[in-house]
Amino acid sequence: MSNRPQLSVADLSCSQSASEWVIQCDFDGTISLRDTTDSLLNSYGLPGWEALEDAWEQGEIGSKECMQKQVALLDMSPEQLDASLQQIGMDAAFPAFLSAAQQQGIPFFVVSDGLDYAINTILSREGVHNLPILANHLVYQQGNRWSLETPWNLPTCASANCKCQHAQSSHQVGRKVLYIGDGSSDFCVSGKADVVLAKAKLINYCREQGIPHVPFTDFREALALLPGILSGTALEPAV
Repeated sequence: MSNRPQLSVADLSCSQSASEWVIQCDFDGTISLRDTTDSLLNSYGLPGWEALEDAWEQGEIGSKECMQKQVALLDMSPEQLDASLQQIGMDAAFPAFLSAAQQQGIPFFVVSDGLDYAINTILSREGVHNLPILANHLVYQQGNRWSLETPWNLPTCASANCKCQHAQSSHQVGRKVLYIGDGSSDFCVSGKADVVLAKAKLINYCREQGIPHVPFTDFREALALLPGILSGTALEPAV
C-alpha cells in the first residue's frame, strides 16, 4: 500500500537544479495538521500502544521498535484506514510554499518517521503529486492486521527512519539543508541541518541547543520567511 520514492537524496548530484539548497520536511504535525499514526492508534490501537509511546518519549526505546510494535497493534480494515485519513487535514498554505521552493529550483523531500501510505494518501487528496517521500512502509497483512517495514533505518540508529543520513547525503553532493519540523523525531537531524525551520517543541529544542533556526507557526508564515531563510537574514540568533 505504498508508492516507493522514485528519487532519493543520493540522486541530487544528477539533478539539473541550480539551487545550492535542498529542503527536507517532516510530515506529521508539520505538513499535516495532526499526527497520522497517533490518530490511527487512538481510533484502532489495541491496549499497549500508549505504553510504547511513553517508552519512546522517555528514551527507553527507539522509534523503530516503538513504531513496529505499535503498527502491529493496529486493529483496522483498509476501509477504516482510508476513512480515518480522510479526516486528517493538511496545512492549506503548504502547496504554495512547495511551489515557491520548486520555482527556485530547490529539491523538496518529505522525510518522515511516519507511514508512507498515509502521507501519499493525504498529499494526493490535496493535489500534491510526485513528491519524493522517504518514510516507513506500511504493509497490509490480512484481516485487520498490519506490519511496518523500515527501508530507511540504519543498523547503528534506533530511529525507524534515520533522518540524519538524508541530511548527510545532501551535504555529500554539495547541498545546504533546510530542514522543516516540529517534534521529537526532528531533534537529532536539526543539529545536522544548515538551517532549521522550526515549529512547536522543536523551537525550544533548537534554542536550548543553540541550533540556527527560524521559528514559524504555519506554511503561510513560512512562505513569507523563505527569502530571508535562503539569504541568511531570517535566522533567530543562537543563544
